[in-house]
Amino acid sequence: MTSTVLRAVRPWGAGPPVDVRFRGGAVEAIGPDLDGDEVVDGGGGIAVPAFADAHAHLDSTRLGLPFREHTAEPGLRGLIMNDRANWRRAEASVADRATHTLGRTIARGATVVRSHAQVDTDCGLERLHGVLAARDAHAGRAVVQVVAFPQAGVLRDPGTADLLDAALREGADLVGGLDPAGYDRDPVGHLDTVFGLADKHGVGVDVHLHDPGELGAFEVELICERALALDLRGRVAISHCFALAGVDADRQAALVDLLAEADVALTTVAPGAREPLPVDRLRAAGVRLGLGQDGIRDYWSPYGNADMLDRTYEFAHRSGLRRDDEIAERVRVATTGGAAVCGLTGHDLVVGGRGDVVVLRGDALTAAVVDRDPDRLVLRAGRLVARAGELC
Repeated sequence: MTSTVLRAVRPWGAGPPVDVRFRGGAVEAIGPDLDGDEVVDGGGGIAVPAFADAHAHLDSTRLGLPFREHTAEPGLRGLIMNDRANWRRAEASVADRATHTLGRTIARGATVVRSHAQVDTDCGLERLHGVLAARDAHAGRAVVQVVAFPQAGVLRDPGTADLLDAALREGADLVGGLDPAGYDRDPVGHLDTVFGLADKHGVGVDVHLHDPGELGAFEVELICERALALDLRGRVAISHCFALAGVDADRQAALVDLLAEADVALTTVAPGAREPLPVDRLRAAGVRLGLGQDGIRDYWSPYGNADMLDRTYEFAHRSGLRRDDEIAERVRVATTGGAAVCGLTGHDLVVGGRGDVVVLRGDALTAAVVDRDPDRLVLRAGRLVARAGELC
């Protein structure tokens, strides 16, 4: 079995440069002057676990296509309907757009991606198939999980439940949900359908939850109850979960404890117009927390560039962080945290860890986050898959 040595890197930016040897897709040794069959020069860069984009929408991306103006009406339904009205007019297929953006995401340092793929009575399974094609195209470069996502609701869009069932038979890894109360207007019916499908197919759940305040808090409780009742601990995630930042301190503490008990993970996309999640409290309680890019230059928003380091910078900046240890913790959320949300263990730069590493440029980790130098090395399972923003 051949080995690869990543020469002269500083794990997490600490100490003098060392070498990292990979064998069998994992980290075999870390230390000075290691030998190996192949050598990749790290140039004294900062090595951290590769990024994990824990919340993406590869089916809607327009990255690399001509810019178009934002035309959605206000509100969630306006955004949903604008996407529905325009996605077929894109200058490239869903598969081509998703494959391009996934490639850019990998080239900039992510080797784990969880993408939602819209499933509804307008698109059927077409958008799911596009994301599955992108996953296949980059199978050797990244672990990609696909969520069958009912963007237009489950109950408000009759027939979607059957399509979700079909999507899970055709390769989706998880079943999604969307604002069971605020959008679908029947939290019990919505969650019964979603969790029923998860139980039937033996898959996990990832629910978009934008509903604020007590309404959203109530839905968090319903989701956790189902995770416990169906023994889905460790296989359920709530995306966004804006409600957690909008309730009082005692209510927030109780919800965090419940999330920890049910082992329900959270993902955030560092939204600029929302109060940030209580990251430190969640991490201290053992709640798995990951970071994602959400939509990448799509019909929802002109923002996004497929760069998880850039999103990590936004995550730290929007939280008003200055200390090195605080910024390093945000990097952990964006790397090991997101991988844990996706159920992947050992995603860390330690002996025995998964051989997924990104090498960043900077004299300190904070500087690497702030400067976001595009000159990076990306290794997946101990094999070089990207250099300086280009796939190998």
